Amino acid sequence: MTARVGGLWDALLGEGRRWWITATSDSHVHWTRGGSDFWPGEYSKTYVLARQDYADIMDGLRSGRIWVGTGDLITSLDLTASSRRRSAAMGETLTVSRRNRTDVDIEIRFRPLAGRNANGDHPEVRRVDLIVGQVTGPSADLDSDTNPTTEVVARFGPRDWHKQGHEHVIRHTLRNVETDLYARVRGTSTDEAEPLADGLESPWDDLWFYSNPVFVQVR
Repeated sequence: MTARVGGLWDALLGEGRRWWITATSDSHVHWTRGGSDFWPGEYSKTYVLARQDYADIMDGLRSGRIWVGTGDLITSLDLTASSRRRSAAMGETLTVSRRNRTDVDIEIRFRPLAGRNANGDHPEVRRVDLIVGQVTGPSADLDSDTNPTTEVVARFGPRDWHKQGHEHVIRHTLRNVETDLYARVRGTSTDEAEPLADGLESPWDDLWFYSNPVFVQVR
């Protein structure tokens, strides 16, 4: 539902729904005990931008200040859209003027893992994708689970980001934004152009992270 570009999640976002994703970390029988589960947080994690306060954490979950990752591929992620000195982050909305030909600047910041993950690996990010879809409102077809406007507008490799302190920074400009849209980010340790269905590979060799979207509203 999350991995497919233009799929169900994008269909919900394209209707203007603030539908936030979180990572599953349910655990019944650990893999070392004959099961197929990890300990909570051992493999997949949900990160919320919040103070160490229960109410603020819940507000972050409700507001979409969330990103998810597997295998500790990265330890922090920020996504910002800005235009004419205004900006919005994950879960927020940037409003731009319809009267001007408006460019929207996208900034992606992520921090790679400094040490090793729970498998003893030091994973590396091989690619980051910027995904954009239009917000067109509720669909006339209530059974629709696609958003055909969604696409990967840019792919970035190590040569495309620069280091700033402990973070890697990517900048990209969406030119002449004329319609409501959202932007989201994903990254991977693999060479897969699109996430593939799980097979017999080790999950530790198939790591991804996903941001929740930032919205752009044209008024």
